Amino acid sequence: MKKAKNTRETILQEALDMASHLGLESITIGQLALRLKMSKSGLFAHFQSKENLQLAILSHAASDFKYYVLLPALATEAGIPRIKKLVNNWIGWGERLTGGCIFVNASIEYSERKGKIHDFVLFLQEEWIDSLVKIAESAIRTGDFEKDIDTKQFAYELYSMLLGFHYYHRMLKDKDIRIRQEKALDRLIRNYQVTKEQVSPKSP
Repeated sequence: MKKAKNTRETILQEALDMASHLGLESITIGQLALRLKMSKSGLFAHFQSKENLQLAILSHAASDFKYYVLLPALATEAGIPRIKKLVNNWIGWGERLTGGCIFVNASIEYSERKGKIHDFVLFLQEEWIDSLVKIAESAIRTGDFEKDIDTKQFAYELYSMLLGFHYYHRMLKDKDIRIRQEKALDRLIRNYQVTKEQVSPKSP
């Protein structure tokens, strides 16, 4: 049972990397079997259909993302340190894959396609945006961000910055993108940060 699970994990990790640069729609059981040097029938037994394979890739990607991006960020001090950790984790996770963040690519690929894949991609993206909202709320609770900020607006601006990073890094091959990203993040944080004048002086 454990061997079968390990085999499935190996298959899905390879499929995830392939899908990140070829696209989910381009992944077939035959193509994956060839790359993994497995029999097509043996691989088919794990998934039964192309759609099941695609859903399994996305589910595996979501678990991988949670492990490498979300959980380490949540283990970091709340507030601005957590936001910076989350961003660095997101960038690092995308760089582990040949084609970058699969969720960005799948969102474009399936934005106008209706069905189970579209619905699952949408669900995962909504969960991610909700995580960005919650991380902004934690920054309010720690006193790093102003109390009356629009956390959904912060999530929008932060994710827009990450999408810009993805495009500049993957498509434009901008060698200075990490510098640009750090400047953009610092500027974004300052827009929501509690100013020195708003910080109450500590009691002696």
